[in-house]
Amino acid sequence: MKKDKRKVWLKYGKFSIILTLLILSTSVTLKGVTFSSIKNDNLAKSVSSEVYDHAQNELYLAGLFTPVASFNGDLTGYAGDCPLCSGVLACHPRTNVLEKGIYFNDDMYGTVRIVATSKKYPCGTIIRFKAARLGEEAVVAVAMDRGVLGNDVDLLVNSEKEATTNVGRIRNQQFEILRLGW
Repeated sequence: MKKDKRKVWLKYGKFSIILTLLILSTSVTLKGVTFSSIKNDNLAKSVSSEVYDHAQNELYLAGLFTPVASFNGDLTGYAGDCPLCSGVLACHPRTNVLEKGIYFNDDMYGTVRIVATSKKYPCGTIIRFKAARLGEEAVVAVAMDRGVLGNDVDLLVNSEKEATTNVGRIRNQQFEILRLGW
């Protein structure tokens, strides 16, 4: 049994070394992410820790933005200043968006937008979507609020006026889940 486990670990170790060397030798595109080439002038042809760290970081970022699932639903806008709204989000750390704004600083994804989802998607779920009304860039957001049914997603915006004029209701929007919960 122990020999079988060692063989599996050896196999994965060889794979990671080959993949690292492949990345170091040329520019490679994997799932839409281009890995840049790094020149290694070391005459001993050993891999320096700087080169290795850079390659590992690129692999990490490639996996970080690879969707684990996708779904379709309606996208609408909402604001923390609506009548009967407290401005306090339902998920930990229960941020008051009237004071802190519409962005959240996530440890893994950096500064992201805030969305409300149904309880179907756990707090901390990272969702990515691209809507023409919101610009050319894809929106990366974290689920930190509740009050939505099914697969619908509400994007937190600065005011109710912005919610109705800039976002409105976008039907059958495709969403990608990058991380499911914290």
